[in-house]
Amino acid sequence: MNDFLRHGRIIGGLATVPDLAASLGDYRDRLGLAVVEHGALPPGLAASWGCAANAGAPFATLAPASGAPSYVRLVEQPLDPGFVPTRTYGWAAFEITVQDIFGWPARLAGSGFDIIGPPREIPGLPYFVAMQMLGQGREVIYLNEVRENTPTADLPPARSLVDHVFIVILATPDRARTMAWYADRLGLEEGGCYKIPYTMINKAFALPDTHMTSLSMAQKGRMPIVEIDDYPAVATARATCHAMLPPGNALVTLAVNTLDCAGLDFIAPPVAWGGPFYAGRRAATMVGPAGELIELVEIS
Repeated sequence: MNDFLRHGRIIGGLATVPDLAASLGDYRDRLGLAVVEHGALPPGLAASWGCAANAGAPFATLAPASGAPSYVRLVEQPLDPGFVPTRTYGWAAFEITVQDIFGWPARLAGSGFDIIGPPREIPGLPYFVAMQMLGQGREVIYLNEVRENTPTADLPPARSLVDHVFIVILATPDRARTMAWYADRLGLEEGGCYKIPYTMINKAFALPDTHMTSLSMAQKGRMPIVEIDDYPAVATARATCHAMLPPGNALVTLAVNTLDCAGLDFIAPPVAWGGPFYAGRRAATMVGPAGELIELVEIS
């Protein structure tokens, strides 16, 4: 795992949940992730995200059994009754590489996860088999069993039953402009642009099954990072309570070679943080073109 952390790698996805203890029963006891941090959210860290009202909230950091330094973080926050996933701009889902995808519905029976897309093989796409589910904070999680690499990207086979987040999905009002922003600010490349009948989006907006969605994959070399989805014009900005994290899939953390680059407009100046997630590295957060919170951790 020494070469795991490189520019663009997803260090973590953060979701807000209404009851941390209940969600730990799902992520720890059902998915098999290990709790490596558990406590009250430091005020300085909350402020660095522009979410000072979350200071002191219960939070936990969970790691996969594979040992990959890539994490899921959960922060307790009241559930917004008006939040409907997959209908607003911002982080739409976290995609985790797993083993034995067809065994997961039975393993999750009776848990707090709601399966909204059972695993299925897609004709013409031999590279992976995925399923989709909602957590108790209405965060969207994709579980994905990798079968082989795609022509344009290397997909990571899971080294444990549940391994790390390897793609994050972003809902945006302008896919091309968003892709250009990630290329200009973070040095990522477009791994391809596709049009597909996106079942999750079509269901969320009551669109015909044949409705096509444009998407791009922002990559670094052959490493996929951010799937950028063009959402329908009826989608809206994600409503947030004052100075609190966005509901659901709230924040994504990426590794970068340096924070000292032009065009990185941070909410607060970079600060070095301890603990297993940051390991003494500097971190800072900015707001992306779809209103998404992007935390960058310096690795060089």
